[in-house]
Amino acid sequence: MFERFQAFFQKLTADNQKKGFAPDDPRITVAALCMQVMEADGQIKASEKKRLRKLLKEQYALDGKQLDALMAAGLEAESSAVDYYRFTADLKRHLNTEQRLELIGILWDIVYADGERSEMEDHVIWRIADLLGVSSRERIQKRQEAAARVTDVQVAQDDAD
Repeated sequence: MFERFQAFFQKLTADNQKKGFAPDDPRITVAALCMQVMEADGQIKASEKKRLRKLLKEQYALDGKQLDALMAAGLEAESSAVDYYRFTADLKRHLNTEQRLELIGILWDIVYADGERSEMEDHVIWRIADLLGVSSRERIQKRQEAAARVTDVQVAQDDAD
């Protein structure tokens, strides 16, 4: 699963190897969308936050201060956004079709980080996917793949016990 994240984020930042975060940096946009998905059910669980931090740290090769700066920039962008259009319009300029699908898969992985999926999380991802031009069929496929990964991990943990 993390190989998939790594490939996605390497493509996303290939032309953007800055130490700081410009306001239009797609990494901020990705972090903000992830936070909006985490907040959709009314609570950010530690497992979701941990998953996002680990994802951003590993895929962007950020140290503690840089990771904190990206999380803070993503949170600020997320809290000042009126709707999803601001983020999705920005990402449509930076991502190709394959990368947009991969982003939807990543958002589903964050949803399933706590082992649960809420109606509000479904709705948020539906809106984001729609604005990114990801079809319902593709969105559902990505949801099913994320759910299967969670099941696989649970089975592996049960077998280890």
